[in-house]
Amino acid sequence: MAVPKRKMSRSNTRSRRAQWKATATTLTSCPRCSAPKQPHIACPSCGTYAGRHYPSAERTEHQS
Repeated sequence: MAVPKRKMSRSNTRSRRAQWKATATTLTSCPRCSAPKQPHIACPSCGTYAGRHYPSAERTEHQS
């Protein structure tokens, strides 16, 4: 396994890490209520996923 012979400078390390970027979450519209939701996750507003209703997935009033 290759091992670096010299210490990498701070500028080289930081310029390499400058390319680490967070991606925005993708949103789709719920087919039942048309609310924005993440794909492959139950809708937080109506609680449906793949034509089934999941009451535990619904967002209540005290949650944001």
